[in-house]
Amino acid sequence: MYMRRGLLSIFLAAAIFFTAASDRAQQPAAPQSPQLANPAPPQGQEPPAQSPQKITTVVNLVDVLFTVLNRRNKLVPDLEKSDFKVFDDKNPQEIRYFSKQTDLPLRIGMLLDTSNSIRDRLKFEQEASTNFLFSVIRRGKDEAFVMTFDDEPQVIQSFTGDAGTLRDQIVKTRAGGGTAVYDAIYDACVKELSHPPRPPGDQPDVVRRVMILISDGEDNLSNHTRAEAIEMAQRTSVVIYTISTSTQWIQLSQTDPNKLANRKTHLTEGDEILQDLAEETGGRAFFPYHVDDLDQSFQDIGDELRNQYSIAYNPTNSVLDGRYHKIRIELPEHKGYQIRSRRGYFARANGDVNVKPAQAPTGKSNAP
Repeated sequence: MYMRRGLLSIFLAAAIFFTAASDRAQQPAAPQSPQLANPAPPQGQEPPAQSPQKITTVVNLVDVLFTVLNRRNKLVPDLEKSDFKVFDDKNPQEIRYFSKQTDLPLRIGMLLDTSNSIRDRLKFEQEASTNFLFSVIRRGKDEAFVMTFDDEPQVIQSFTGDAGTLRDQIVKTRAGGGTAVYDAIYDACVKELSHPPRPPGDQPDVVRRVMILISDGEDNLSNHTRAEAIEMAQRTSVVIYTISTSTQWIQLSQTDPNKLANRKTHLTEGDEILQDLAEETGGRAFFPYHVDDLDQSFQDIGDELRNQYSIAYNPTNSVLDGRYHKIRIELPEHKGYQIRSRRGYFARANGDVNVKPAQAPTGKSNAP
């Protein structure tokens, strides 16, 4: 009798133990850290402020600077937003922002080819670059730097508004070595023109970035490709004007004063590269023989840079896949006008500057 009662007690105790263990297993786990528990504050105190949730939004805004010229190659400064239509890969786009940008301070990169291939034209380079700086720079407002390149790029004079100081460094240049044109363009954009000096005083931080490249265009040493150089210029809103040092196929009988800066009858391969660099970024290429041929051209460049329009739009295809997009701006009611702007852009996030282009803007596969 007593043995049966003892066994019954043991069975009851075991059943109570297993039931309690099962109940504990089914209960939710207790918070592991005070941050997750969010306990109620003591009476009389307000609950602690919660950190706002961070929301990251990628704004894919394409900004295009451009110049409009009439049939006589004169600037047209009085057009309005309604006059323009913008196409991204042939798709019409809504213009979100439009402005006329006049008389902005200039930030100029003067890039001089000092490779062995231009030894005979070094004096021409020195005179052309010096004439440009004295023609365009306004002391107290515009600034420029000078970079030479042969085997590698080198800044020989940092940003300054003193044309005399720039000239003093230019006349010291000597020729020798290979040619790294694309590396020079890339470095000038990344290291100098991406963060140029701000205007003095309380003026807004808006400047016009421009590069003057004087070379024969024949690259044989660059680590970067032509497509990479063009993309970096487009990313940093740099307009490239090129001046060829090549004198091959010059027609010396050309006497029309309106064509002196462009009187080559045949372009060399290097000339075509210079033309491509300029046209892809909204600039112009010049093929002079004498320095004097460039006097009016320099005045025209200065006027263009101080009288430009700006259009911005959110592309309907906003996928940041690195693909190259062609830009076309039209003036439906002004068929005789010409628009000078960059030809396109690569669809990448703004902070992504070290990736290689997926497609060369020239239509050639990553053309060097």
